Formats: sequence, C-alpha cells, structure tokens
Amino acid sequence: MSATGTNPSLHIVCPHCTTTNRVPSARMMQQPKCGHCHRPLFTAHPIELTTANFEAHAGRSDIPLVVDFWASWCGPCRAMAPAYEEAAGLLEPNYRLAKLDTEAEPTLAARFGIRSIPTMVLFKAGREIARQAGAMGAQDIVRWVRARE
Repeated sequence: MSATGTNPSLHIVCPHCTTTNRVPSARMMQQPKCGHCHRPLFTAHPIELTTANFEAHAGRSDIPLVVDFWASWCGPCRAMAPAYEEAAGLLEPNYRLAKLDTEAEPTLAARFGIRSIPTMVLFKAGREIARQAGAMGAQDIVRWVRARE
C-alpha cells in the first residue's frame, strides 16, 4: 500500500484489461472504474483466471485474491458455484474472488499442488496464505476468508 498525503491508495488490477489502477482507499466503496478501459474494477462476480492473467491478479493487486480451483466435470464444484458467486458480492471490494479451471490450466493447478477440487486458495501479495478443500456455502466461504484477515 502506498500513501499519497493522508489518503492511502491501493493497486487494483482491472478484471477486464489487467491494467493496474491506483485507487484511493476512500474511493474503494464508490464503484471505481479502470483508468484504461473505463469498466468497473469490481463486478460482484468471480473473474476467470488463466496463465495469461494469473500473475497480474495474484501479484500486482493490493487486495487479497481468493481462487477457486475447479473443473466442469466436478459435481461439488458445480454445486458450490452459486455460493462462490454470492460470496464475491459479499467480499468485494476488500477481496477479489476468481475461478481457475484446472482442466484448462493444468500447469497452474500443478504449480499449486491442487490434488482435490474444489480447493480455495487465498493469496496476498502473490503468496499463498491459506487453502481449503471441499465445497462450502456462501456464508462459510465469507467466514473462512475473513478469518484470515
């Protein structure tokens, strides 16, 4: 986090164009927009991660990133999807929620040693802070994330 006067700013990566934006903390709750593509920085929906955008979201953003490692063939993953979607709306803008399809991105799944799905991993400043395997409801996801603050 960097400070500009008495109003600290946060670096937030745009979910649409991956441009890093500097947003004053006081404006985080005011639906900030990307300075490059002018689209909302927060959409109350999980973003899709790929090899191309993973490092930007995990390492360049000042807000923690929660990643749901999942696959389309996984019943518990599909069952948890609506709860994860709901949790995104409840946790933004303090957290960014994202989904990573382990079938489409096997290299990233292997890099993080994902052995069962769904698995949620919490990243801060590009480093893994915590992980949780198994499907959860929206309120359980929110509690799990907030307990790691």
